[in-house]
Amino acid sequence: MPELLTRTELNPCKAEPQKLSIEKSAAGRRGLRLPASGRPAGEHLPAEQLRKTAPKLPELSEFDVVRHYTNLSRLNFSLDTHFYPLGSCTMKYNPKINEELCALPGFAAAHPAAPDSAAQGTLEAMHNLEKLLCEICGLSAFTLQPSAGAHGEWCGILLARAYHAKRGDAARTEIVVADSSHGTNPASAALGGFNVITVKSGPDGRVDVAELKKHIGPRTALVMLTIPGTVGLFETEICKISAAAHAVGALLYMDGANFNALIGLAKPGDFGVDIMHLNMHKTFSTPHGGGGPGAGAVGVTKALEPFLPAPRVALENGVYRTKSDYPDSIGRLRAFFGNTGVLLRAYCWLRQHSPETLRLVAENAILNANYAMAGLKDLFPAQYGGWCMHECVLSTDPATTGGVRTLDVAKRLLDYGFHAPTVYFPLIVHEALMIEPTETESRESIDLFVAAMRAIHAEALENPELLKKAPHTRPVKRLDEVGAARQPDIRW
Repeated sequence: MPELLTRTELNPCKAEPQKLSIEKSAAGRRGLRLPASGRPAGEHLPAEQLRKTAPKLPELSEFDVVRHYTNLSRLNFSLDTHFYPLGSCTMKYNPKINEELCALPGFAAAHPAAPDSAAQGTLEAMHNLEKLLCEICGLSAFTLQPSAGAHGEWCGILLARAYHAKRGDAARTEIVVADSSHGTNPASAALGGFNVITVKSGPDGRVDVAELKKHIGPRTALVMLTIPGTVGLFETEICKISAAAHAVGALLYMDGANFNALIGLAKPGDFGVDIMHLNMHKTFSTPHGGGGPGAGAVGVTKALEPFLPAPRVALENGVYRTKSDYPDSIGRLRAFFGNTGVLLRAYCWLRQHSPETLRLVAENAILNANYAMAGLKDLFPAQYGGWCMHECVLSTDPATTGGVRTLDVAKRLLDYGFHAPTVYFPLIVHEALMIEPTETESRESIDLFVAAMRAIHAEALENPELLKKAPHTRPVKRLDEVGAARQPDIRW
C-alpha cells in the first residue's frame, strides 16, 4: 500500500481556467456561412420590434466550438471518467449494450397510447421482467408503475392502507421506521397519511428487537426498514423483526434500494417481507444521477396482490394485454404503464445473468466495500464494528486532524481526481463518509482511492489549512454551499 502513494495517478491534476465561448471569439471567424435571404429583414415584423444593432454572439470556427465543449465535458466528474463512490446511490458501470437495446425503434418509437396489439414486444418484456423480479425476491407479484424509489415507497404505503381497510382495521394509523432509514421512508409514510414512529438503532447500528416491540401494536400498519441499512449492515434479526410485526397484525416493508447487496444471495420473501420496492436505476442497470430517470418497482405477497396498481400486464391465450378490472386496486399511479426505458434496461441486464452471476454481483459489491474499509478504518474509523455489506460508513475525526472535517476531505478528493463519497449521511454517524465502490470497480481503482484518502489524512496532520481551502486545482473553487442553497443565483 505505501508504494501506491508515489504513483503519478495521485498527483493532483492541473486545470487551467476555462474561458467562456464569448471570450474565445474573434471577429470574422465562423463555422458556417448562410446564404443571404433575399427578402427585407422587416417584411413581417413591425419596425419597432427590429434590432438596431447586431446581437453580440461568439464568432468561432467549428473546430473551436468542438474543442471548447469537449474540454468542458472533461471537467465534469462522471462514472465514465472517474471513480464515483457515492454511498447508497450505487453509481456503477452499466453496460452500454443495454442503452442500445432499449433504444431499438420498436421500443423507443412506440406510441404510449398504442393498442395492446401494436405493443406486444413491450408488454412481453414487462411481463417477463415482473416474473424475474418475483423469482429473485421471493414474492408473488410486482407493479412496474412507480417512477422512482420514493414513489415506490408511497405505492407500498397505499397498498398497506388498502389492505388494512379491506380487513376493516381502520385503527392502524402508525408506521414504524428506523432512525437509520432513508429519509424518504418517513416522508413517504407521512405523505400516505400515517403517523411516523422512529425507533433508535442499537449499539451495533441495527434495529433493537426489544426496543421495536415497545413501539408496535394494534395501531401499527407497517414496520418499514431499509435492508441493508444505511450504515451498510444487514439486519441479522430480520426474522425476529418480521415475526414481531406479524404478531401484532402489522405488515413488514423493505426498502430495497440497496438490493445489489442481496441479489442472488437472499430472497426477502423468505424472511417475511410483505412489501418491498426496488430502485431499478441502481441495482438493475440504468445510469443513476442527475435527477433521473428512475423506476421503483414494488413487489408484494399473494395477500396484497389484489391491491396492486392497475393496469397490469396479463398473458391470455398467447396474447399480452393490459388489464384494469381489479376491484380492490389502489388505481393508476402514473400516466401510461411505467418508465419503460428504465424497465427495458433492467430486463436486458437480468437476461444477461444467471443465478450464479447474480450472486457474484452481490458478493463482489460486499467484497469491494469491505476491502475499502479494511484499507481506511485505521485512519477513518467505522462507528460500527464487523463486516459491512455493499457500503462502508467511516468518519473523520476533527479533534485529531487539526479541525479537518469530512467536507474538507471530500473537497480535497476532487484535486486527486476522485468524486467524493456521500458525506454526513446517515445522520446517526458523526462526520460520516459513506463509501460504496459497487461490484463493477476493480481492485486497482479501489487501491488508488484508498491511497488518495491516506495521503489526504497525512496532509491533514501536516497542513490542515490545505484541506480547508480545497479544491485547489479545479476551475471552481470552494463554494458557499449554505449561501447557494438559501440565495440561489439561477441567472447568468
